[in-house]
Amino acid sequence: MQEAIYVVTLVGTLMVLVAAFSSLLADRFGAPLLLLFLGIGLAAGVDGLGLSFSNYQAAYFIGSLALAVILFDSGFGTSIQSFRQAAAPAVVLATFGVVLTAAIFGAAARWLLGLGWVESFLLGAIVGSTDAAAVFFLLRVGGVNIRDKVRSTLEIESGSNDPMAVFLTIALVEILRAGQLGAESAGLELAIEFLRQMGIGLLAGFGGGVMIAGLVNRLNMDRGLTPIFVLALSLLVFAATGAAGGSGFLAVYVAGLYAGNRDVKGAASLKRFQDGATWLAQIIMFLLLGLLATPSEFSQIALPAVLLALFLCFVARPVSVWIGLLPFDFQRGESVFVAWVGLRGAVSILLAIVPLLAGLPGGTLYFNAAFIIVLVSLVLQGWTINPLARRLGLIVPKRVGPVEKVELELPGSAHHELLVYHVVKDSPVARGERVPRWARPSLVIREGQSMRYQYAGRLQEGDYVYLFIHSRYPRLLDRLFASPAQVEVDDADFFGAFAVDPQQPAQSLQAIYGADLRPGEEAMTIAQLMAARLGGRAEYADRVPAGPIDLIVRDVDDKGHVIEAGVSLEPELANPQVPLFVTGRELAARIRGALRRTPQKPGMGDVPPP
Repeated sequence: MQEAIYVVTLVGTLMVLVAAFSSLLADRFGAPLLLLFLGIGLAAGVDGLGLSFSNYQAAYFIGSLALAVILFDSGFGTSIQSFRQAAAPAVVLATFGVVLTAAIFGAAARWLLGLGWVESFLLGAIVGSTDAAAVFFLLRVGGVNIRDKVRSTLEIESGSNDPMAVFLTIALVEILRAGQLGAESAGLELAIEFLRQMGIGLLAGFGGGVMIAGLVNRLNMDRGLTPIFVLALSLLVFAATGAAGGSGFLAVYVAGLYAGNRDVKGAASLKRFQDGATWLAQIIMFLLLGLLATPSEFSQIALPAVLLALFLCFVARPVSVWIGLLPFDFQRGESVFVAWVGLRGAVSILLAIVPLLAGLPGGTLYFNAAFIIVLVSLVLQGWTINPLARRLGLIVPKRVGPVEKVELELPGSAHHELLVYHVVKDSPVARGERVPRWARPSLVIREGQSMRYQYAGRLQEGDYVYLFIHSRYPRLLDRLFASPAQVEVDDADFFGAFAVDPQQPAQSLQAIYGADLRPGEEAMTIAQLMAARLGGRAEYADRVPAGPIDLIVRDVDDKGHVIEAGVSLEPELANPQVPLFVTGRELAARIRGALRRTPQKPGMGDVPPP
């Protein structure tokens, strides 16, 4: 027995180490990292090295806990400003979009696999949600620097659509287990259960976030215990909500969102710990699901599953995204990118275990089909995100180059930090610019010797500068200590050929460029106009269509106010007009044009002309 423990520990740790080491290969060859994790599990499984693992219940339990950890970290790392900007479209995609994707995909699954309607929709629900792990890691770790509105929409959607997919999957499994139900009765029961689960999940998540932030700030706990305490509390929120009949996945995401946007003690160490915990959760979940699969069984369903994966990527997801984003001011290229970054991952494979646990006939079909669909999605979409973002003109030029800094926490304060900047070559401070007084520079380390900042003279390459500053420090510091940005696109093409004063009246744009203004916008400044059309807060590199021109945010202050703006006179070149993805604004204009061209029929009292 003891020898078996050593063997299992040895094999498990070796797999985790290989998975961690594979990140170097992913960086070198641009491979989706999560695909490598899944591949390592497959290679070690029953058809590879021969490790046999078929405990579906344990895999579902461990996978659910890992997903809860990932979702809490996803919410914790999402700023409230990004959430406000993208909440509406993201929530629409996370609810209506998942249902529509499942319905469209289910129709194709019925035709290709010959399943019944409920069984087909069940497979659609299993693969209906995007994977938070895949999306977050490809966008945050993969270095795809895109516009904040698009990035926030994708991240919030991927973090909040799992509860809908879980609910649909479990509900459809219960319908199949219960046998024939009346359509009206089933629909009403589903609607009531959905409202109950999501309502409890929202309330429990908000209460859990308040509890986490309050306890962390009030308890004088050892720093090493605080991250573990927070992780345990997040899992408590997840478990308690599920036991109360709510959506634990929604609750843990909301709790992370609330706690992450409060001033909590040790925020920097919490984020570092959660990054590590999330990486470990990712690795364990993907390795386990890879071990659970039997690739020799894939041949029986490979062709229809691949066709369904392509249908999902090119039809079901794009159609649901296009319809879901019609009410919002997304450009065609942005909608295309959101549609394409609909990666399926561990969540789909995890949900495919539910029919097996429920003992449904043909349960392995759901699992094998979902596994193949996830593989195709990670290979096809995961490898093409960066090139597509460049092709659509969504890559945002970096404002600053690489910055080397460390955030050190100070005891007794949740609002101030000790920042350590490394002076890099050709940075503004290395060229002679002074550090502002409000940054409170206190210490310089030069060639192993410490000296007060006042006596250090001009900062030199290789110096380390210690600054005591409020946690919400201005972005100016990063610019002062950054090396020159390596801009990969033409600034003039991206930010417009002309600069405009954002404090000028918006009417001047109409007079000079023929810009389209809506009712009530004539009295606004250009900055107010841009902020209003962007949902109240502007972000660096945001674009605002205004008829024949585009307004581009060149820079914002710490409060999100536009302080530099540009004008693009050729927006069609910067925003490729992708066929079929007509925006809501374009569709409304076409309808108005069609109505104007429609001849009016003469009324009863009208006399037709001779």
